[in-house]
Amino acid sequence: MADPRSLWFETDDGLRLHVRDQGPVDAPLAVLCMHGLTRNGADFEALAGRLDDRYRVLAPDQRGRGRSDRDPQPANYDVARYVRDTLAIVDELGLDRPLLVGTSMGGLMAMLMVAERPDAFRGLVLNDIGPVLEPTGLERIQGYVGAVEPLATWEEAARAVQAVNGVAFPHYELEDWLAFARRTWRERDDGRVEPDYDPAISEAVKAGSGAAVPPDLWPVFEALRSLPLLVVRGGISDLLSAETVATMRERKPDMEAVEAAGIGHAPMLDEADLVPALDAFIDAVADR
Repeated sequence: MADPRSLWFETDDGLRLHVRDQGPVDAPLAVLCMHGLTRNGADFEALAGRLDDRYRVLAPDQRGRGRSDRDPQPANYDVARYVRDTLAIVDELGLDRPLLVGTSMGGLMAMLMVAERPDAFRGLVLNDIGPVLEPTGLERIQGYVGAVEPLATWEEAARAVQAVNGVAFPHYELEDWLAFARRTWRERDDGRVEPDYDPAISEAVKAGSGAAVPPDLWPVFEALRSLPLLVVRGGISDLLSAETVATMRERKPDMEAVEAAGIGHAPMLDEADLVPALDAFIDAVADR
């Protein structure tokens, strides 16, 4: 596994965004990964490590997350703005029809990006997200987004992460939660640790604009009709139902789907149930 490079991109409103870039720059396929609401590009470490011997894998930290700048205007923390930022990154880097991988919020972004530019992408992976968002999952997510008091140690951070995500990863041990915390929290100058996102993203979420997407996403899903699509679902997900996946397949019969047994929202894409289907799908898209 190669070490990721850091790219920096300036948005049209003056923010500096960080992009993790891994694998050969001249690879035959670029895989562009978009993370979930409170996460960052480090979520795709495992996926990039499996792919970077043959593909280029890019994972932006959306504004307010990870190493990217925080936005002084919390109203800008919405999916439409993230889509605009990410399409600008595609243009600046001259990416030639990348494959999109979107987890949760990142999957909403991927669908909207394809709807806006139907010929600009080679295929997409939707990770535990679809045109219907289950209310139980939305309420759970809204409940944990926001200010979290800084903690003294990484073990305390691991336990805090477990308290929020334990329902999705019931088999995780302390070592797994420590790795999870290292990806999603940061150490402050005073040595305490805190979540690695701007707490102000909660303002947009709770005001209803944090997921500024059309109220009916089925027309957006129809825009994916001509592209290879793999839908990943956590077997115990509370955001993407098996019924929604079945309806998606009815509307797009060539859609592929795979499920991670015993995993909730959202799989990390390194689960044994997923790896063979996911990697084979990406290879097939690259060969088209």
